[in-house]
Amino acid sequence: MNAMQNGPGTHAARRWESDPILTVEHLTMRFGGLVAVGDLSFNVGRGDITALIGPNGAGKTTVFNCVTGFYKPTEGRIAMRHGEGRLAKEVEELTASSGRFKQTAGGSVFLLERMPDYEISAKAKVARTFQNIRLFSGMTVLENLLVAQHNPLMLASSYTIGGIFGLPGYRRAQTASIDKAVYWLEQIGLVDRADDPAGDLPYGAQRRLEIVRAMCTDPKLLCFDEPAAGLNPRESAELNELLKFIRDEHDTSILLIEHDMGVVMEISDHIVVLDYGVKISDGDPEFVRTDPKVIAAYLGVDDEEEIDIAEVKRDVAAEVKGDIGTMADLPEAQASRADDGAERP
Repeated sequence: MNAMQNGPGTHAARRWESDPILTVEHLTMRFGGLVAVGDLSFNVGRGDITALIGPNGAGKTTVFNCVTGFYKPTEGRIAMRHGEGRLAKEVEELTASSGRFKQTAGGSVFLLERMPDYEISAKAKVARTFQNIRLFSGMTVLENLLVAQHNPLMLASSYTIGGIFGLPGYRRAQTASIDKAVYWLEQIGLVDRADDPAGDLPYGAQRRLEIVRAMCTDPKLLCFDEPAAGLNPRESAELNELLKFIRDEHDTSILLIEHDMGVVMEISDHIVVLDYGVKISDGDPEFVRTDPKVIAAYLGVDDEEEIDIAEVKRDVAAEVKGDIGTMADLPEAQASRADDGAERP
């Protein structure tokens, strides 16, 4: 592990500013007259774990859907880079053209808002998981990981003919895909269950399987929507170790939505906080943890100046250690959100 990957808050430089893999600029998403996300800008650092947090209904999943192509944003630019640095000139040149992506000497650049979802996955190398597990429950554990490698296998088979006759190129690709699947099963301790139906796995194991299935697509950026939802403390710890392994050993950038503040504060290098579709805080875990605007949003206080900061900081510190659950579970937050939840985007 190099000096830039020693964990949250230890970066010699803020990598999300100097070397962003993803830049979201002035993103706005409207549904009729409802503004779900308003003029949002943030970066995801290359090799960072970036957490996108906020109360329920803050617009986090809408941002994910824009990044991954499920929604086309009303306004804004979403730039993805497969090269070091900001590649500002290349991004501006691509923006001025009608193109969706461009190969340059410094690396490839992509404008995700112009690309269909399948190109975002195949060319820009962005993969995601969802709040609800979406494994193929009737397929075996191994088959779920092979399905994720469908595209290279189809290319190697010349779209079925090579597979039918077992041509050497297809056999090599098949062996490589099985080796990759076994490698990831070893990382999550499921090799002995490779031939079991995925639906028979415990919930936590299904979560980890879904994550490594996404890794079988060789992504540059992984987007996780509440990966710790429903996990017990042991499973959450295993999830943390898996995400840090992916970051440190595979140089894969991670953007995650999560309500479990213990997970967020332990593994994140960078945190972006949304409330009512607007960014209210952006920085490392230490900065965000004590930001009065963040505390006010989670406790449902209209004005952060009304908070007894010393008292709230003690509560937040206890929460981060796991003593009082997640911020979204605080009684004050639940009471405050109950009346206006239906009006939130």
